Amino acid sequence: MSPDVAAHSFDRPRERRAPTSFHGTTLAGEDVHIVLGALTLLVAIKPSCDGCRDFVQSDLHELAGVRVVVISESAGTAHEWADARQPVIVAPAIVTALDIRWPPFYVLIDPIARRVVCEGVVFAPSQVAREVARFL
Repeated sequence: MSPDVAAHSFDRPRERRAPTSFHGTTLAGEDVHIVLGALTLLVAIKPSCDGCRDFVQSDLHELAGVRVVVISESAGTAHEWADARQPVIVAPAIVTALDIRWPPFYVLIDPIARRVVCEGVVFAPSQVAREVARFL
């Protein structure tokens, strides 16, 4: 995405609670348990998605102030995320629990309030960073 484009997503999140943790699987097939004990940005990606690829391949320096966890409902194709700079956790249950209907999508979770405090469509890491900055 061009840096000149000022894309943005939703103004207000849909009101809903967030879990304190979730289970998933790495692309290598290892089981993982993710505890949402700090402010966490969950980024849901999907296969064959240019915006997702940009997010997974980035160093995410724009998001250094928040914990970022990349999730997906499926492992996609074996080659697509093989060289990803960000680990991808396959966790369809958390995608369902957070009512993420259309990846690429992000939710910012406040662990104290146990709520989604910000959400939106993923266009690029810089766009997501701008949208969540006021919560950091």
